[in-house]
Amino acid sequence: MFLRLPTSVSEARQCLSEGAIPVGGATLQWAVWQRDGFPEQAMSLREVPEANVLGTGELGAAVLLHRVDERVPEVLHRAASKVGTGAVRRTATVGGNIVGSTLRCLLPAALVLDARATALDTEGPFETDLAELTAKRPVLLSLRWRTPLASGYRKLPETGEPPLVVAVAVTPEDDGRPTLRVAVRDGYDVLSETVPYGREAEPVLDTLAGTPLGTLPSVAREAVRNQVTEVLNRTPA
Repeated sequence: MFLRLPTSVSEARQCLSEGAIPVGGATLQWAVWQRDGFPEQAMSLREVPEANVLGTGELGAAVLLHRVDERVPEVLHRAASKVGTGAVRRTATVGGNIVGSTLRCLLPAALVLDARATALDTEGPFETDLAELTAKRPVLLSLRWRTPLASGYRKLPETGEPPLVVAVAVTPEDDGRPTLRVAVRDGYDVLSETVPYGREAEPVLDTLAGTPLGTLPSVAREAVRNQVTEVLNRTPA
């Protein structure tokens, strides 16, 4: 297998057009290739600047999970820090986790941040939402979001494999009214809901109970209750 290392978006697009298979850290893909056979050529974005951004409001797809730190919101930082072992986090990438993995540990965090994705196909880069990104699985270049007022993340290893994940964020909107977003990974399914923000937890939780999140198992509903209450208590007045 020939691994191509483009140094620009235009070079990466050319690699795709010539049949190169995108690969992140290959923590999961490698086992698949060993079973099914290796492609003739693969492509890594680790030398592409746009895929390595890490700062306020942006995160590149080629960033290794162990590098995701306090420069991003708490919900995203904690999600990355809870993926696998230290060895896995030193190899796995943001893009590989969100697009290439069935677990998609970072997806609930990205959803509650209302993140937008910059992706790449053979026609060039384009902007898309997370629903299209996970459905069509183009090459992810980066994520961008507005800084939340508060956020939180919890993984419950005791709930089974894969563990239950709850992500919560209060995000600013164009009209100045904050919004509360909640995303839950229950098994391999990810549910997300958006409701109006309120300072008091109980009315917000009552509203959430009327959404599909209200039909989750009791342990998941309790985890949502606890995480929403905690984030609301930390949201600036």
